[in-house]
Amino acid sequence: MRTMTEPLDAQDILASLRRWQLEQDNSGPFRVYRDQEGQIYHSVTHILKHTAPQSQKDALARWSKRPGSSLERDLACDRGTVAHEHCEYVLKTAAKLARQSANKKGAWKVWDDGLARPPKAITTWALKKSEKGAPKVSWAAREYARGLSDWLVSGAVTAIHASEFSVSHSSGFAGTADALLDTELGLTICDFKTSGRETDKPEAWLKDHQDQLGAYSLALYERAGIRVGGGAVIIGKPNGTIQLRMLSELEMRGCEVRWQERMDRYMAMVAVGAVG
Repeated sequence: MRTMTEPLDAQDILASLRRWQLEQDNSGPFRVYRDQEGQIYHSVTHILKHTAPQSQKDALARWSKRPGSSLERDLACDRGTVAHEHCEYVLKTAAKLARQSANKKGAWKVWDDGLARPPKAITTWALKKSEKGAPKVSWAAREYARGLSDWLVSGAVTAIHASEFSVSHSSGFAGTADALLDTELGLTICDFKTSGRETDKPEAWLKDHQDQLGAYSLALYERAGIRVGGGAVIIGKPNGTIQLRMLSELEMRGCEVRWQERMDRYMAMVAVGAVG
């Protein structure tokens, strides 16, 4: 570890990443992002949708024809948004509390990756205090949000580096990552989801979520030079529990390769006008 008096290149880059914003552009046939220089990036979620296996597309098409599917989809989107906003509040408020406490105590340590961390005890205290003071969540999303925030305050998170931050890659994709945290896997890129099922999703159903983390990991490394040591998909369920899928460093490298393959297929589709 190094002291806070030494140059913090990685820390400075991460701070600028938190401030960097992408603008959504919905004026064309599909949504894209633009940065401050006008560079266009395709949405990670849009790419996932168009490169999904045909069987998955067919299943979604059949589901969309069911009576009430539109309402069910809208309710799912609403609860997901509310649960995400709750997690964002807890993480951003806790990060501020931890920063204030660590500054006051002079308790920062900088690890070999160049990122500063307060002691785990400060992070745990800050998360619990933040969660306790968070605004009430609407009834429809309450149990989903509770499951996600229970994981955040359980002690599984040992440091908060960023939440709800935009990333992009020179190959032409961009998106918003939910959180960059320290867990038992080290530096971990995280994605919060919700599911109407009380049972766990099969592993095959998690592939899109994992590939999404692969995209964010690649973009984070290219843009900030920060290499994650793991990934986490945390899915809130209607009974207040979660499905947790932790991805090792080796698994994350596999997710990155799969994402690159999907990105190549997507750009080939764009080239022939097969994306709308």
